[in-house]
Amino acid sequence: MLKGRHFILGITGGIAAYKSVTLLRLLVKAGAEVQVVITPSGKEFITPVTLSALSGKPVICDFFTANTGEWHSHVDLGLWADAMIVAPATACTIAKMANGVADNMLVTTYLSAKAPVFVAPAMDLDMMAHPSTTANIERLRSYGNIIIEPASGELASHLIGKGRMEEPDNIVKVLEEYFTAKKAVDNSPLNGKRVLITAGPTYERIDPVRFIGNFSTGKMGYALADEAAARGAEVTLVSGPVSIEPKRPEVKVVKVESARQMLEACEEVFDSTDVAIMCAAVADYAPAAPKEQKIKREHQEVPVIELVKNPDIAATLGHRKREGQMVVGFALETDNEVANANEKLIRKNLDMIVLNSMRDPGAGFGTDTNTVTIITPDCDSVSYPSKPKSEVAADILDNVVSLMERRLT
Repeated sequence: MLKGRHFILGITGGIAAYKSVTLLRLLVKAGAEVQVVITPSGKEFITPVTLSALSGKPVICDFFTANTGEWHSHVDLGLWADAMIVAPATACTIAKMANGVADNMLVTTYLSAKAPVFVAPAMDLDMMAHPSTTANIERLRSYGNIIIEPASGELASHLIGKGRMEEPDNIVKVLEEYFTAKKAVDNSPLNGKRVLITAGPTYERIDPVRFIGNFSTGKMGYALADEAAARGAEVTLVSGPVSIEPKRPEVKVVKVESARQMLEACEEVFDSTDVAIMCAAVADYAPAAPKEQKIKREHQEVPVIELVKNPDIAATLGHRKREGQMVVGFALETDNEVANANEKLIRKNLDMIVLNSMRDPGAGFGTDTNTVTIITPDCDSVSYPSKPKSEVAADILDNVVSLMERRLT
């Protein structure tokens, strides 16, 4: 999987630099072409001659070659690479990368790189645990960098300290897994598709402190967003009030509160969407006249709250969709489940509906698992056993892809 790949190996000034020699050798053995970029302090731990002999390329340290004055283009180098690996990455270099301090060739190349960047921290345990270091690492993660460090739950990691640089063979495994997954994404039918997903409950205000809502936690919708993003889709997640965040940083989250706000957010992006999955548990009704001040309990009779119907978001989008668009709905039922789901499928002009029954154990709100039946107009329903919601999300998207492919034939 690494054969023919172009890698920049960034080496910084830490004692773990000796491991970079092994990493370089493993990458070259796997058939990769490697350009080493080393910091000035890195040369104090390992000689460029050794690295050049292994890579077959002159090692780059400075912006200009000392003897010839040749300019090293960090821009060209960043465009050449399929990935950049900074191993070891000291606390100093991590801080520079996180804050854009481009005072050496390595960090300048990093800032120019268009390819994914893998960072293997290496420092003593106290430096690794310092708030400034942890903040810088989290900032790098937020930029999309892939942080490689020993898993904190492993005994070996506990014994050697979390700041130890990951072993070279494990770094190579991470690279292989990344490019294997990337190949799967490149070949995924959802790669580049625009996917709209709704998740969570909606809150319909009675007054500034009270609302009508439901027990939805958003777990199913967020699992769908993460799975779609993992398959290369451009995901917009319109979310009601929940306490979770997507695991995939590329998921765009639009936070709303009420059903009308959710509909407006969906309508803003729907026309450019390929697939819309309406997973949110939208409140069917809202107070007709929410109060601007808190309703006082003292000296008042029990208030009567007049309700009005909320817009049906799935039906609105289902009847608005253009040729080639798909709209997927959800149905949570307590009785006559399949019949009710089929009725909604037709009435809302949906392409697929995912049925949950409150009578199924491990299904419904707040659980980490779900039990679903997937129904489409042109094929029989397919029922699945109880699974983690991440796996249910994969099943749902597999059915979306299957329906897309059937409609193209």
